[in-house]
Amino acid sequence: MTDTVLSTHQLSKSYGSRPAVRDLDLEVRRGEVFGFLGPNGAGKTTTIRMMLGLIRPSSGSVEILGRDVQAHGREVLPRVGALVEAPALYSYLSGRDNLRAFAGVLGGVPRRRLDEVLELVGLAGRQRDRVRSYSLGMKQRLGVATALLDDPDLLVLDEPANGLDPAGIVEMRDLLRRLAAEGRTVFISSHVLAEVQQICDRVAIIDLGRLARVAPVAELVGGHGEYLVKLEDPAAALALVRREPWGGGARLEDGALVTPSPTGRGRDLMQFLAAGGHWPDVVRERQRNLEEIFLGLTAGHDGAAN
Repeated sequence: MTDTVLSTHQLSKSYGSRPAVRDLDLEVRRGEVFGFLGPNGAGKTTTIRMMLGLIRPSSGSVEILGRDVQAHGREVLPRVGALVEAPALYSYLSGRDNLRAFAGVLGGVPRRRLDEVLELVGLAGRQRDRVRSYSLGMKQRLGVATALLDDPDLLVLDEPANGLDPAGIVEMRDLLRRLAAEGRTVFISSHVLAEVQQICDRVAIIDLGRLARVAPVAELVGGHGEYLVKLEDPAAALALVRREPWGGGARLEDGALVTPSPTGRGRDLMQFLAAGGHWPDVVRERQRNLEEIFLGLTAGHDGAAN
């Protein structure tokens, strides 16, 4: 069994003379939560539609489980569960009856599969209630349940946290991590960058149709040789550091000193500051957040929506 569940190879799509996606190479592995990020018009939705066989690429290819989607869509697309827009649920039916209706479109699924997915998404206790009584978070989880009915290997979700309150976001995060822990691959397009940072193993960032960066989240947000220092007189400490050849990049952020260390080690920075009469209260490695990285790679084009 291959570890690569989804891959694209020089995937491109143009509408007339306007390129929407250009030479996109991605590889998504089994059991990971993979984030797909980009500003408005970056090509995310177009890419997802090509992945799902809804539109044809202008050039290049998409493979799922090692098979080309255009040539073998009937074989591989049933192994994909997708929630691309808000779930089209019947509000007058119960959660369970909604699943029955979707299962009918698939040709039917065993009753025990309904029980399994309702348990998996945390709705077993509310399955007899009408969907009109569900919170938005519950409706989103029921939408994920419909995508899971066929027990897919790959789950593709477009903005799964869209419109959710903080409690709903946490519920969705926990659900997606459980799915990945079972060995499923979860592919998420999202503009909720703080949530992506918490839930995803790796992310790809695209801009103007091209891949700008793909990397593990931990690598992107990890320390880059700078430390955040809280002390009594940060302005005076900044002046002290900037007199050193290694301190040119030092600055103040939100009342704290952000600076390199003379040796790269935090304890040596503490010793330097203390020797200059500035005793730190807090010294910790500064980590960037995903939003900073995203804006740096995309020049802030239109935010991070579809």
